[in-house]
Amino acid sequence: MLSYRHSYHAGNHADVLKHIVLIEILQHFTKKDSQFDYIDTHAGAGLYNLKSEHAAKLQEYTQGIAKIKPEEWPELATYFDIIAMNNPAGKLNIYPGSPFIAEYFLRKKDRSWLYELHPKDAELLSNNTAKNKRTRVMLEDGFKGLLSLLPPVSRRGLVLIDPSYEIKTDYALVFNTINDAYNKFSTGTYVLWYPVTDRKNIDTLERRFKRSGIKNIQQYELAIAPDQFGTGMSASGMIVINPPWTLKKKMSQILPKLVSTLGGEGAFYKCEELVGE
Repeated sequence: MLSYRHSYHAGNHADVLKHIVLIEILQHFTKKDSQFDYIDTHAGAGLYNLKSEHAAKLQEYTQGIAKIKPEEWPELATYFDIIAMNNPAGKLNIYPGSPFIAEYFLRKKDRSWLYELHPKDAELLSNNTAKNKRTRVMLEDGFKGLLSLLPPVSRRGLVLIDPSYEIKTDYALVFNTINDAYNKFSTGTYVLWYPVTDRKNIDTLERRFKRSGIKNIQQYELAIAPDQFGTGMSASGMIVINPPWTLKKKMSQILPKLVSTLGGEGAFYKCEELVGE
């Protein structure tokens, strides 16, 4: 059994990047009247108490979401609206994970498919989403589950893949899974999150995507420090296949400001086209 629990890291700089990208894509999906499916392969618990023992141990949120002031970020108004909905007392106590980011946008006709393999987090996720009739939670391997759902009945789909990479073979597995998924459903939007703990892993991942034959791939990265090796996560990134046309322009405006707000000396960002259309 894997030991990773996202409750130790909720609200950190990686979550900020991931959820800003996710929100921009979901906003685009809801501009069309037709229904869509949201598939989250590693959904976690859904909601995270930032005052819990887990979050308090590392306090990563204090260097992430807690440093971003809503009044200074009008371009992230929807992000802060979602956070505020989960904190009715007005204080930052609860951080919403990707299932609840998606839930904010889902209409009655849309569906959410949430996979989580950690028994405790799957139980928490089920409890947290119990009132969400559009949502189905599965205690299953999300990599395998994703492929079983494609192509979705709606023929419109947004897939988020963000494993812990606790197993080093996950870097190869995420590529192979997306490659297989794309072959089954080439019009879907795929969002892959990755940590930067060893740049060699990311260089290999980029090369595999460039050689894959998959088109229309963008990459976004937020580094709060220069690349490091063996001392934790200095950066994280997103690889997006079939992104909305608005995404690159939005991220090109947001990322420099995020680096300035969250980063230290040597911090940097990426905002680029990995493979053209």
